[in-house]
Amino acid sequence: MKWLLTFFGGAVIGALTLFLFLRQVGHESAPPPVVVAVPAASTSVAVAPAAGPPPVVVTTDLSEADLPLRPVQPLTPPLPDMAAPALKLLVPVDGVKAAQLTDSFDQPRGKERHHEALDIMAPTGTRVVAVADGKVVKLFNSKPGGLTVYQFDASDKYAYYYAHLDRYAEGLKEGAMLKRGELLGYVGATGNANPAAPHLHFAVIELTPEKQWWKGSPLNPYPLLGD
Repeated sequence: MKWLLTFFGGAVIGALTLFLFLRQVGHESAPPPVVVAVPAASTSVAVAPAAGPPPVVVTTDLSEADLPLRPVQPLTPPLPDMAAPALKLLVPVDGVKAAQLTDSFDQPRGKERHHEALDIMAPTGTRVVAVADGKVVKLFNSKPGGLTVYQFDASDKYAYYYAHLDRYAEGLKEGAMLKRGELLGYVGATGNANPAAPHLHFAVIELTPEKQWWKGSPLNPYPLLGD
């Protein structure tokens, strides 16, 4: 009986030893646990707007109509052979520097038109002068443009358009020859201009072979004007 107990006791101890050995080997060979980092939920923070009055937007024209205008077209970079002419024009409003101008040439006017001119802001009565030598070909009072002047350059290749004038210079008439910097009128808000935003509407037109003051291809005056 004693030998039987010894036999079973040894078997139990051997089985327990084997179990512990296999368990230890399993722990050593098992891959390390994978730890997945879970980001914390994002938090939106509302930032209060800076204190101060809202920006003031000045409307220069009270209707979509203005002269000259063209249908809206996709804006694409000019091709080399379509580069702007090498004109050097005087800023037509006394006291305004070229650096103060804003390029409004491609601003939309309604859904079907572009501005195709520059609006040069200045107080009513500010002197408006000729941007270059040339002849006055038309003095015109239109509903959109108010008191206007069309001037051809010395080569009759380009027309310069001055609009919304308060009044003409004394003695100005069609056929008069103007010199660069010579007075032709005064800033105003005639036509469809906003009375609260007097300005000169200035445009440059490349004339057709027929040399008609009301027809031609508009050019952006912004890069052509200098002090």
